[in-house]
Amino acid sequence: MNRVRQLPDPDHLPALDRRFLIDRPAMGLGADQPPPRILLLYGSLRDRSFSRFAVEEAARLLALFGAETRIFDPSDLPLPDQVSGDDHPAVRELRELSMWSEGHVWCSPERHGAITGIMKTQIDHLPLEMRGMRPTQGRTLAVMQVSGGSQSFNAVNTLRLLGRWMRMFTIPNQSSVAMAYKEFDEAGRMKPSSYYDRIVDVMEELVRFTVLLRPHAAQLVHRYSERKQAGVPVDPASDLSAIATARA
Repeated sequence: MNRVRQLPDPDHLPALDRRFLIDRPAMGLGADQPPPRILLLYGSLRDRSFSRFAVEEAARLLALFGAETRIFDPSDLPLPDQVSGDDHPAVRELRELSMWSEGHVWCSPERHGAITGIMKTQIDHLPLEMRGMRPTQGRTLAVMQVSGGSQSFNAVNTLRLLGRWMRMFTIPNQSSVAMAYKEFDEAGRMKPSSYYDRIVDVMEELVRFTVLLRPHAAQLVHRYSERKQAGVPVDPASDLSAIATARA
């Protein structure tokens, strides 16, 4: 079973006014090739899942901006600790997709003032460390939410907290779509609105930050405590700070 969702109408962007669009928003910030790799997660299994619709709109925009995207389908993902040793194909695929990625988009409905269980389950299945590899550390993150009522920021605030805990670089901008049932047509496409424009803003910013941090991601999370735990002393010949101090 392939849990990467096929994106319907990937090139059809009816709510976008291309007169104001920058096709390559990260141009000049760093190398945007190969394309930035972005994993998108959503938090509802309904047939008309507005969080999934929002993620699909985000994926179309990211592709337009030159990124490569994967949308994970969590429909058969078990609960944490439900399967011994997390030995389940959906868990393995989610972790492999996160290892593949350079950035994430998380979009959750707000339910009872918080993110949904489906959203939290996906994040809970991503360990900080896995056989010496780190599925989330050093990656960029954009957070979004959809609400059935008036605009709220409870879900995006929780997602920001989780992103920090997962050692990700959460971008400053975010999206919160109020009364989401009014913002999508029968085909699940978002109508032109300030809410849609904000999603464009957020995806532009995510691409910029991903490209900007790409060459530095490993260095930014290179920690003393982990070097000490692994018993790997710093090599003075390759320590740039030591070289700079010596020259001074």
